[in-house]
Amino acid sequence: MNIGFIGAGQMGGAMIEGLLKVKTVSAKHLFVKGGSSGTAEKLQKKLKFQLLPDYEQFKNCKLIFIATGAKIVLHVLKELAPFLSKDTVLISVAAGHTIAEAQAVLGNESYVVHAIPNTPVSVNEGMIGAAYSDNLPKEEKEAAKKILESLGKVVEVPEDLLGTVGTVAGCSPAFVDVFMEALGDAAVMEGLPRALSYEIVAQMIFGTARLAIESRRHPAELKDDVTSPGGTTIKGVAALEKNGFRYAVIDAVRQANNA
Repeated sequence: MNIGFIGAGQMGGAMIEGLLKVKTVSAKHLFVKGGSSGTAEKLQKKLKFQLLPDYEQFKNCKLIFIATGAKIVLHVLKELAPFLSKDTVLISVAAGHTIAEAQAVLGNESYVVHAIPNTPVSVNEGMIGAAYSDNLPKEEKEAAKKILESLGKVVEVPEDLLGTVGTVAGCSPAFVDVFMEALGDAAVMEGLPRALSYEIVAQMIFGTARLAIESRRHPAELKDDVTSPGGTTIKGVAALEKNGFRYAVIDAVRQANNA
């Protein structure tokens, strides 16, 4: 199957890397059109996908990703519309529009998926929220979902909740990175070498997340497992509470979601 991409910036590039890494699509069947920044050209030298100068060749693509900035997405869809086949599925990972607005530009019978991924899609461990147009046939929906699932976990949500999913899944990697850096600094302060500190922190977060996913236990239960009475961990948890850790996290999500 030929897959198209319009936009190869931070998110588009991450998705392209993830798709090629697990061979969801081969480089010769992946067609990409970038913008004026030159990021698509740089990525093409590394990944060897097909770089397109215009929209015409997208008519041969069964599925097309739109990974542009929010301000230009509807304009891009208007330019793309004449080259879409009737059964093409368009997956927009851009903010700033709704499925209905995309269909108004492309044609009301067009097949549209609105998805919000995060950057771990580049290593096929993404978290992706997705909403589907009501007219999308079951077979096409399953095909689109399968492509997205090759990049990570996919959850279907009402479109009006995509923003919140995007905030929690898309912004939180930065929050976790700040947390990782702080833990690394603390480890260095206590005598560990910097590189070793980050290695330990990254593996700890990876293992903790995997345990939560596979055990399906409440986070509080998992926390209780390692907070023995009068022990070191509960004293650390108390210090987090004293310094407003929970409120800081909640407020970060609230501020980001209402920006």
